[in-house]
Amino acid sequence: MESRVAVISIIVEDGDAVARLNELLHQYGQYIIGRMGIPYRERKINIICLALDAPNDRINALTGALGRIKGLTAKATYSAV
Repeated sequence: MESRVAVISIIVEDGDAVARLNELLHQYGQYIIGRMGIPYRERKINIICLALDAPNDRINALTGALGRIKGLTAKATYSAV
């Protein structure tokens, strides 16, 4: 199956969501190229950026699963090449 490069941006607003988030990232670890996390203490949120190289359906599945976790928001952006 053909893979695509994508970035998933995640904003964590509820610390209770972190355990489920890390569980999902572990499940999709084979597709993750890199991860950057920024704690924004003034706003009490965390900003996470994931770089992926994965089949389109895997990217969509991860983004959808993340979006169903209460306390965080996730959006995907895809490379055109």
